[in-house]
Amino acid sequence: MASNQLIAFLVIVLTLLLHGNNMNTVVEAQLSQDFYFSTCPNLIRIVQTAVRNNILLEPRMGASILRLFYLDCFVNGCDGSILLDDTPTFTGEQNAAANRNSARGFDVIDNIKSRVERACPGVVSCSDILALAARDSVRLLGGPSWQLFLGRRDARTASQAAANSSIPLPTSSLSELITSFRNAGFTTREMVALSGAHTIGQAQCRNYRTRIYNEANIETTFAATHRLTCPRTSGSGDRNLASLDFLTPFAFDNSYFRNLLRQRGLLHSDQELFNGGSTDSIVREYSQNPTLFRSDFEAAMFKMSLLNPLTGTEGEIRNSCGRIN
Repeated sequence: MASNQLIAFLVIVLTLLLHGNNMNTVVEAQLSQDFYFSTCPNLIRIVQTAVRNNILLEPRMGASILRLFYLDCFVNGCDGSILLDDTPTFTGEQNAAANRNSARGFDVIDNIKSRVERACPGVVSCSDILALAARDSVRLLGGPSWQLFLGRRDARTASQAAANSSIPLPTSSLSELITSFRNAGFTTREMVALSGAHTIGQAQCRNYRTRIYNEANIETTFAATHRLTCPRTSGSGDRNLASLDFLTPFAFDNSYFRNLLRQRGLLHSDQELFNGGSTDSIVREYSQNPTLFRSDFEAAMFKMSLLNPLTGTEGEIRNSCGRIN
């Protein structure tokens, strides 16, 4: 074995001994916070400015971008696959059950990519732009920031089947939520913390109709109010919107958890977190301690950002986020 190979091998062994068999440690070694320091020094400013302007125009957009990042990372890792458009010869993830006529913000990421390309052609991946935009969205709406390592590359493939099997639906039970997040490497506590992202954003009537008309564990006035804009009949008002957190819909805080204590979860999957099950105590904690929620959410988002990124010579740097080169 050549000396440089031996040194590299010893470094890997030492890293594993110090940190254990932790995939995040290995990923962090491949990514870095200053990855674009010399190749695209204005990247952070470009993304922040664009996200800020879009949220000023439409506060809902912050939640939409955050959700895009989640939808991306939960399907084979944070590789920008959610951004790939369907074509006659390519089926992506945008029309998976959880995403169809629901996932949005693609145009915002495309526009940011265009600005970045003008400043640094062929350098910054779409997956990194999405990761940065999600963090900025949360911060600009009053939420925490988190450490973000860059250097991801973009996938050349996508999987609608994986999206359908990996992403929980608004009708998911608590056990289904726990299983979905566990399959992605998250604990039950991390699942509850990440669910707190529903302190911002909106849902369509078709996704909460059954809850407000048929479920018993819902506050009467809350249900009645939402029935005014969400008709019982399927196909009528399906895309009418309601805030997931009606108290402070555009502020990232812990109101979502306080709503759950009063049976004001808009989605079935929301109220499942506080319905006599194993996560009740975590919801109570977060409802009483916003600092704890912010800290746990920050840590869980950092962990999510490291899910199976493509690095090195894997994948590509797309010229346009909606299609492979």
